[in-house]
Amino acid sequence: MPELVFFSGTMDCGKSTLALQIGHNRSARGLQGVIFTRDDRAGEGKLSSRLGLVTDAVEASGRMNLYQYVVGLVSRGGRVDYVIVDEAQFLAPEQVDQLARIVDDLELDVFAFGITTDFRTRLFPGSQRLVELADRIEALQVEALCWCGARATHNARTLGGHMVVEGAQVVVGDVNRPEEEVGYEVLCRRHHQRRMTSASAHAGPLSPDVLPVTQS
Repeated sequence: MPELVFFSGTMDCGKSTLALQIGHNRSARGLQGVIFTRDDRAGEGKLSSRLGLVTDAVEASGRMNLYQYVVGLVSRGGRVDYVIVDEAQFLAPEQVDQLARIVDDLELDVFAFGITTDFRTRLFPGSQRLVELADRIEALQVEALCWCGARATHNARTLGGHMVVEGAQVVVGDVNRPEEEVGYEVLCRRHHQRRMTSASAHAGPLSPDVLPVTQS
């Protein structure tokens, strides 16, 4: 039976890498899918991984009807065997309803990837709706680590290396950015509650570099 599956975790736990892997595995078997993304770090219409991999995707703007987009492709003779959605936390709740309709009406598997809570530990509306509607919720098995070495469970927004707790819910950034820029860091609950980042604790990040992956 087709499913709406929500893969969730903190930043830096391999969500986009898994999304790319699922797409690769299915395309290697001759299947064709649609990849949606929103506000990816690599820019509009891209799905990228911190390992250095990137592929083209459809930018899911806030006004896009995802169900109608897929129906339109099929109506024009296109083939769609599955749907992948990265950065699904940025979707509007009604767009998550559209993903569920893709599963139920078109009988396609939909794999959504996203973080559950924002830098204030509040649920993203898109993630909340996915928790409410998903047939299955999968926690990513690759554990991101806080600077102290404990399992990271919370996302922190940083400015000048220090944690901030006010501002717009969505500000595009990434981990391992220069301290003077707006960036993000994953922390354990203890250090998130204490607003203690690696910079404020004078601790270096555990893994500052991505793997040396070269695309051919």
